[in-house]
Amino acid sequence: MNKSEFIAAVAAKAGLTKTDSQKAVNAFAEVVAEQMKKDEKVILIGFGTFSVVKKAAREGINPRTKQTIKIPARKSVKFKAGSALDLTKKKK
Repeated sequence: MNKSEFIAAVAAKAGLTKTDSQKAVNAFAEVVAEQMKKDEKVILIGFGTFSVVKKAAREGINPRTKQTIKIPARKSVKFKAGSALDLTKKKK
């Protein structure tokens, strides 16, 4: 499912126009991105949690040249699925 298909599905599910749905989806993405830039968590009970994790600097190997390279420290976004997204649970 791509973004336009997602927007159409949200519009149909929520009874919104595609324009309003697009605004809502874009606003959601912007709010999550803003919070990630501030190193804040976004917790959506039942859906999941977006958080920032810090990855330490490390050494790696360039697969083409087989030379050792230094990979700098960085931040990355992590998503942990909530109970509503647990695919291992059987539906009732």
